[in-house]
Amino acid sequence: MKRVIQFSKGYIPAAIFSTVLIVAGIVGYAVKGFNLGVDFQAGINQTVQLAYPALDLTYAGQGNVELTVEAAKATIVFSGSEVENRTLVFNFADAPTIDAFASALNAVPDLHAEVREGQGGIATSLLVPTFQGNTKLGTTPVLMHRAPANEGESFADTEKVRAAVTGLGDISVQIVKPANLQRFLIRAQDEGKDPAFSKTAPAKITAGLEQTFGAGRVVVMKTDYVGAAYSASLGKTAFILVLATVLVILVYATIRFRFQYGIGAVLATVHDMLIMICFIVWTRMEFNASSIAAILTILGYSINDTIVQFDRVREERRLSPNEPFRDVLNRALTLTLGRTVITTLATMITVLSLFFFTEGSLKDFSLALFVGMVSGTYSTIFIASAFVLAWEDIAAKKKAKALAAPAAVPAGKKPAPVKKDEQGKKPAAKKA
Repeated sequence: MKRVIQFSKGYIPAAIFSTVLIVAGIVGYAVKGFNLGVDFQAGINQTVQLAYPALDLTYAGQGNVELTVEAAKATIVFSGSEVENRTLVFNFADAPTIDAFASALNAVPDLHAEVREGQGGIATSLLVPTFQGNTKLGTTPVLMHRAPANEGESFADTEKVRAAVTGLGDISVQIVKPANLQRFLIRAQDEGKDPAFSKTAPAKITAGLEQTFGAGRVVVMKTDYVGAAYSASLGKTAFILVLATVLVILVYATIRFRFQYGIGAVLATVHDMLIMICFIVWTRMEFNASSIAAILTILGYSINDTIVQFDRVREERRLSPNEPFRDVLNRALTLTLGRTVITTLATMITVLSLFFFTEGSLKDFSLALFVGMVSGTYSTIFIASAFVLAWEDIAAKKKAKALAAPAAVPAGKKPAPVKKDEQGKKPAAKKA
């Protein structure tokens, strides 16, 4: 048997540490609140890219023609009863400059591409992809944009964008990495004063940006709007889901083990939830549907780790029923420590991969998962087990006190009188 780690010695410091973190989270929430995403507050989220106009594209033929621009190619699809259904793919490797790309387009009957002044020698790889579905081509020119070629061509930052968007109250602007692409997430809250907010807000954002940075330099990539009723319903649903999860954990752990184990498991999961909320509040991470998904995921991860630990505790107690529970608990946690570390590290590799190789909400989701996994491992050892040990210690003290107390005399009865001999003395105790 390897050396038993005395985890129980760290229970009081751990309780103090966790209390400080949770109180800090509560204070942060009271002072700052959540950085609510569009999922939880009525308003609009609009992602825009500020770019240079590169070329105009028109189609003068019959049928329907749609353009799709991706990172390394452009695709044009012809469809309809009047034309032959076909798909043309233009790889940017074959047309490395915008001039070469325009020449390839002009070689197609009824297509006409006109390069803007000074844009012909720019790399086609800088063309802005089509994010809001395929673009329909017709006699009205469709403007294609390209991103800045180098840092010297950048002309926008978060402060300039925030100053450009006026008339929509409190505006939040975040840059979408990589920063050299000049993509920004603009969030405006719907205060309920404008019944047509979902239509007027995007128009005001675009108009303000074009007035500041120039006409034709704004590319709307994505627009999300959430009404007040939906955001309120989502918040209520999220609360019910978390509460239901905690109650199910309590019932499950009580049935499988004992009531004190169920309470310990619930304390551990609630602890993890509060730690994640503390982290989200103080880092100003956006609180959205992904945050709720991360919290629920960690609740499941934490309870799984806790159940494994409790299973080992129960097994060790059956093997050593007369041993002090503190020693049984420390030995059980030591035996499962290797399994816990290996499992957690293996999962963390995946989570860290998501964090380093993704962007946006998925990056925040993976970071929240990482914090929750650390908290979940910690809470199983130092929160759930600590509560069970405290419960067992109290129960053991009560039992010892009951055994040490003298037998109680029934109410209404007096103790039997001690018989005396003829001289009035108490009889001497009999020797064994």
